[in-house]
Amino acid sequence: MAILAHDTIEFAANGGTASGYLAKPVDGGPYPGVVVIQEWWGLNPNICDIANRIAAEGYVALAPDLFHGAVTAEPDEAQKLMMSLQEPNALVDMSGAVAALQARDDVRADRIGVTGFCLGGGMSLLLAMNNPAVTAAAPFYGVPGAGMSDAANIQGAVMGFYAGHDDWITGEVVQSIQSALNDANIRNEIHVYPDSHHGFFNDTSPDVHDPTAAADAWTKLKAFFAAELQA
Repeated sequence: MAILAHDTIEFAANGGTASGYLAKPVDGGPYPGVVVIQEWWGLNPNICDIANRIAAEGYVALAPDLFHGAVTAEPDEAQKLMMSLQEPNALVDMSGAVAALQARDDVRADRIGVTGFCLGGGMSLLLAMNNPAVTAAAPFYGVPGAGMSDAANIQGAVMGFYAGHDDWITGEVVQSIQSALNDANIRNEIHVYPDSHHGFFNDTSPDVHDPTAAADAWTKLKAFFAAELQA
């Protein structure tokens, strides 16, 4: 694993500032940039850990704080936070994170990817459909609230990871995502883990974490970003 540096940074967004967790290799570069988007729990240690893991693979990873400081471990409160989040505002924050990465000397401005989980899975697709700087999107068990009508705007490729047992992102929803990508001629791979549940990648949630599926998804995610961003 690379020796990492990490910090909380501020960047321009929504006419003001937003903040996020930045992780990067200490030496070398410039590296591709990856935006890492939170679950409905907020920007918690799990998301920071994922950013660290991505940075250790040779990326500058930035996880924007879409809830602006709010973090919870209670599902009811997480749902309230998610429901109060306006997608247009979140999109501005995420695009601010993209711009912040592109402005850095240690980032290759033409190599920007995104991944996200649950809420962040949908947001990662939303960002890819609305920001042409993003050329590799890897959503985990999420779909934008407004759907995939702008799929044709996606630049580059999509690799999605979904669970076979998911009360929110059902098999029909997953099929609709892939159909929209196929209809728009977007290169894509969609992986469904039939025995897994929503949140299977989150190793801090023992009720749903699936180590085998998570390990496979991590291997595929690394290969995807390497092919799309490090070439």
